[in-house]
Amino acid sequence: MYMYSRNTVRQWIETDPDEGCRAELTELLEAAETGDEDAANELSDRFSSFLQFGTAGLRGPMAAGPFRMNRAVVRKAAAGLADYLLEKVGEDAFVVVGYDARHNSREFAADTAAIVTAAGMRAAILPRALPTPILAYAVRALGADAGVMVTASHNPANDNGYKVYLGGRCTDEDGRGVQLVPPADAEIAEKIAATGPATAIPLAESYTTIGEDLIDSYVEECARLVKDAAEKEDAADPGLTIVYTAMHGVGAQIMRRVFAAAGFRNVVEVTEQCEPDPDFPTVAFPNPEEAGALDLAIAKARDVGADLIIASDPDADRCSAAVPDGDGWRQLSGDEIGSILGEYIAANGLGARPESPGTVGNFPAAAGTSGTHANAPGTFANSIVSSRLLGRIAAAHGVEHRETLTGFKWIARVHEIAYGYEEAIGFCVNPAAVRDKDGICAGIVLASVASRLARAGSSLVDELDRLYALHGVYLTGPVTVRVEDLSIIGRTMAKVRREPPASLAGSPVVRTLDLSGGSEELPPTDAIVWYTEANDRVVIRPSGTEPKVKCYLEVCSPVGQAPDSAPSDPAALARAKEAAAERLQALRADVSSALKL
Repeated sequence: MYMYSRNTVRQWIETDPDEGCRAELTELLEAAETGDEDAANELSDRFSSFLQFGTAGLRGPMAAGPFRMNRAVVRKAAAGLADYLLEKVGEDAFVVVGYDARHNSREFAADTAAIVTAAGMRAAILPRALPTPILAYAVRALGADAGVMVTASHNPANDNGYKVYLGGRCTDEDGRGVQLVPPADAEIAEKIAATGPATAIPLAESYTTIGEDLIDSYVEECARLVKDAAEKEDAADPGLTIVYTAMHGVGAQIMRRVFAAAGFRNVVEVTEQCEPDPDFPTVAFPNPEEAGALDLAIAKARDVGADLIIASDPDADRCSAAVPDGDGWRQLSGDEIGSILGEYIAANGLGARPESPGTVGNFPAAAGTSGTHANAPGTFANSIVSSRLLGRIAAAHGVEHRETLTGFKWIARVHEIAYGYEEAIGFCVNPAAVRDKDGICAGIVLASVASRLARAGSSLVDELDRLYALHGVYLTGPVTVRVEDLSIIGRTMAKVRREPPASLAGSPVVRTLDLSGGSEELPPTDAIVWYTEANDRVVIRPSGTEPKVKCYLEVCSPVGQAPDSAPSDPAALARAKEAAAERLQALRADVSSALKL
């Protein structure tokens, strides 16, 4: 077991810029030196490494020490990023910085802006705690060379994160406003490792704050996705009653404005969850996918007789939804929402108008950038762990489709992307403006779809059934192995590579795809894919953000030929759905068994 070095701890304390962190480490060190085993183990963990900077930037629990999120670690990360930009772009590099309402987010963002400015470059910070998609929008709209968003998204309350986007002169058009990918992550990590003590990093006394005109522009861009359609078909039906929850995050203020601008009048907020609160007091885990996270929203929906629930995660980059189902409510999966949105966008040609940098207010764009461009009806994309139904939908509309590695850093940079999604309730519906998942835009487009369907006497569930009748019933579900001993992850992945099952859910495994060496379409990643003769699929991979192995299951049951409007045989559709559900249950049991060490 790794044991801490007293000198290393002392040196870190002496150069930690945060008084609270210094006191925290001093107390731990004094306790450890008096024989407190728990304190010694805690120090050993906190000094076992420096918090790794990767394609997700930084993310981890907030506490003192190099293996935690704190001001010392963030300052070194900001200095490393600044050195990278100086080398890649030069002293006229331009960085935008955003932050959410978590503990310390404002301080981390301010330190970043001050360090970039002190290094001789331009830095501009968003005016207050705002959703992640607004930062992603700002990178493209302002022609910035890089963006930083301080957020841990839907992680627990004690976590925070540091997400880096590249833009402007740091990348090509496909990568502008997208989260970074290799080799940029490793290059920035090298710069971070070469930085000196945090207290020796210069900070400017002032930096630029971006004006409200950028926020206004983003709101208009989101609302336009509905307004352009509404001009033809009055998509924003005032009769649709929507319940919205921000999950104690930063989405409510912006979502409120977007709903109003798009013409939705009957929106009821879950007031207990719509003001930012970094402690997330009403939910055990602030992820709208989690069981119980929508309980308050469902209770409110019952009270007001709502037609739709829209939920944002704390930084509003993800969108969840629930719909009435008999006497209760049914939460839609990310794959179900992704398929519905894909069908709508394919049929309506949704996309952004051209925009050049410097047109958002009078804020100057970085030199040598070309700004955003209208998204041609181009390519649909989703991750390999998401449903294959989107590929069927795209083919039916003559739209090119691509599968990518997991994560929006891969999805959003697909050439000429028109729409992308991942099963973890992440949706990119307006990639010309936001090259990332955007829960605000996705929520307003989904509300528009529900409104259109309601006026036609249909619903989101009916639309899913129509897609199933046309393309087959695609059902997905997870199997997750959470671990405390991280070595179990490696041993589990080694086992599934060494001992693949002969059959799954009663169907022979006909193909095994090991992505550790990549494929013709995908770069290398630690993942295994199994395909069965019955057209079922299993993807197994370690989580990139949490200590667990994640398995993504999908079954497909054909329904038979159906007209475009509705299933010709409701009984056939019901049988296909029942068969798919049974096979998914069997698949879950077989995969769980295959994972056991």
